[in-house]
Amino acid sequence: MRKNLRKFLPGENTRMAATATFIGLAAGLLSIIFRSLMDLVHRVIFEGGSNLLGIDKGGWHILLLPLLPLTGAILLIPLSLLFPGEVNGYGFTKFLRKVNLENGIIKARTIILKIVATALTIGTGNSAGVEGPIAQIGGAMGSQVGQFFKVSGNRMKVYIAAGCAGGIAGMFNAPIAGIFFAAEVVLLGTYEISSFAALVIASAMSTVVTRGYYGGVSAFPIPQYTVVNHFVEIPLYSLMALFIGLAAVLFIKIFYLVRDKYQALQIHPQIKPLTGALCIGIIGIFFPQVMGDGYDYMNVVLNGGGIALAMFVLLFLKILATSITLGSGGAGGIFAPSLFIGAMLGGAFGSAAHRLLPDLTAGSGAYATVGIGAFLAAATHAPMTAIFLLFEMTGNYQIIIPIMLTSIIGTVVASKFNEDSIDTVDFTREGIDIHEGREVAIMKSLKVGKAITEDVDFISEEANIKQLLDIFSMGRGGFYFPVIDDSGRMTGIVSLQDVKNILHRGEKERIAYKVGGVCNRNVLMLTPDDNLYSAMQIFDLKGIEEIPVVESLSDKWVVGMLKRRDALDLYNREALKKGIKAKVGGTSGQTN
Repeated sequence: MRKNLRKFLPGENTRMAATATFIGLAAGLLSIIFRSLMDLVHRVIFEGGSNLLGIDKGGWHILLLPLLPLTGAILLIPLSLLFPGEVNGYGFTKFLRKVNLENGIIKARTIILKIVATALTIGTGNSAGVEGPIAQIGGAMGSQVGQFFKVSGNRMKVYIAAGCAGGIAGMFNAPIAGIFFAAEVVLLGTYEISSFAALVIASAMSTVVTRGYYGGVSAFPIPQYTVVNHFVEIPLYSLMALFIGLAAVLFIKIFYLVRDKYQALQIHPQIKPLTGALCIGIIGIFFPQVMGDGYDYMNVVLNGGGIALAMFVLLFLKILATSITLGSGGAGGIFAPSLFIGAMLGGAFGSAAHRLLPDLTAGSGAYATVGIGAFLAAATHAPMTAIFLLFEMTGNYQIIIPIMLTSIIGTVVASKFNEDSIDTVDFTREGIDIHEGREVAIMKSLKVGKAITEDVDFISEEANIKQLLDIFSMGRGGFYFPVIDDSGRMTGIVSLQDVKNILHRGEKERIAYKVGGVCNRNVLMLTPDDNLYSAMQIFDLKGIEEIPVVESLSDKWVVGMLKRRDALDLYNREALKKGIKAKVGGTSGQTN
C-alpha cells in the first residue's frame, strides 16, 4: 500500500519545478515593486525637486541640479550606518562570491536594502543600472527559499540562479535573456539540465507577472532595422566590434581605478557618496543625458537621433559618471550604463558610416541597437545573454547576424586585452579563479606554511649511505629527506628508491658512497607562502607524497616538509569549518 501511495507523491523534479515557479512569481512581483519605487523616487525627488527649485526653467537655476543627486546620497546614509557593507557600491561581485564560494546564504533584508538603496541612487539622477540589484533581489528570494527547505549547496545555487533569471526577465521583459544571464554570469556557465529547467520556469513565471502588470512592451521600443548591404555592412559591424571591445576594456579599467582611488581617499566613508553625487550633478549641468539610467536619451539614439560628436563625448562621460557613482558608494549595477555606452558608441560609428556610404548602410539607429548588445557582451564576457537580450528587445531577425557577430568579436577583443569581466576583477586580485569553484577557492586561500611538518630529518651531502640507511631504519615516517650542504641550505633530496641498488652491497661499499652522489638535485620545492592548490597540482603531476618547503627559492633553508595527507587534512578542516559556518548562517538567516 505504501509503495503504491509513493507513486502519487511528487518526485524530485516536480518539487523543483514547483519551487522554481514560486521563486519566479516572487521575482516578478519584486521587480514590479522595485520599478514602482524607483519611478516614485524619480517623480517625487528628481522631477518634483526640479519644479520646486526651478531647474526645469533653465537659466541660473540649472546650477542647483547637483542638489538632486546629493539628496539621494544623503538619504542613503541612514541605511549605510545601520547596515555597513551591505548598501554602498557595486555589490554584484560580493553576490557572486556568496553564490559560488560561500554556500549562497543571503539575508532576507538584502531584498529590501537593494530595492530602497538603488531606487534612491538611480531615481535621484546618479548614474547606475538596475540589473545587478534586481539579480541580487531575485537571488536573495531564491536563497531564502533554499534556507527554508534546508537544501544542499548545489541546490541552493540553482534556487538563487532561478531568482536571478526571474529578476532579469521581469525587469527587461526578456525571459530568454534572463535564463542566459543566470546561466552565464551567475552559474558561470556550469549547470545541468535539471538546473536549466528551473531557470526556464522561474524566468517564464516572472515574465508572466510583469507582462500582466505592464503589458508586452519591451524595455526599448526599437524600429525594425535591416541590413542594407551584407557585403558592406558586415565588415563595418565587425570593425565597430573591435572598437567596442577596446571601449569595454577602458570601462573596466576606469571603473576599478576610480573605485580604488575612492577606497584610498582619507575622508569619512559617508562623505564619499556625497562627493560622487556632487560630481554627477556637475556633469549633469552640461550633459544631463548621463544622469540616471539614461534610457530616455537611449531611445532617441536607437530611433536614429543624436549627433555623432555628442554621442562620442557621452560614451566617455557615461563611463566616468558610472565609475564615480558606484566607486564612491552609490548603489546600483552596470547593465544600464553598459547599454547606454554601447548605444552611444554604435550610434556615433553608424552616423559616420552612413554619412560616408548613405546608400549602402542602415541609419545610425541600427548600429546603436547592435552596439547595445556588443558592449554588454564585451563588458560582462556574456555574449549569449547580450545576443538574446537584443533579439527579445527588437524582435527583429534581420539584424540577428550583426548582433551575434559583434557580440562575439567584442567579447574576444575585450578578453584578449583584459581577461577579467567587470564582475571578476576582484577575484583575480585575490588570486581566485571563480570559475574553478568553491573547492579550488578554499585550496587557494590556504598557505602551505599552515600544513607543513616542521620536525624534519636532514642529511648532509657528505654523509655516507650507511648513515642514510640508519635514518631510514629509525622509522620516523618520512619517505624523503632533504640533503643539505655545509651552509645548511638544501641541495637535493634523497629517498629509499635512490639507494635501492646499493642495499645488497657490503658495509664497506655503503660507507664509500656519499649521499651527494645519489641524491636527486632536480628538486621541486615550495615556500610557506605558496597555496595548497599549487601543492596539490605538484602532488598529482609527479605522483609523490612529500615536497620540501624552503624559506624562499633564493635562500633554500628547509623549514619543513609538506605531506599530501597533511595538505588534505588542512583542506578538510577548513571546508568543514566553512560548512558549519554556512549552516549556522542559514539557520539564523531564516529569522531575518
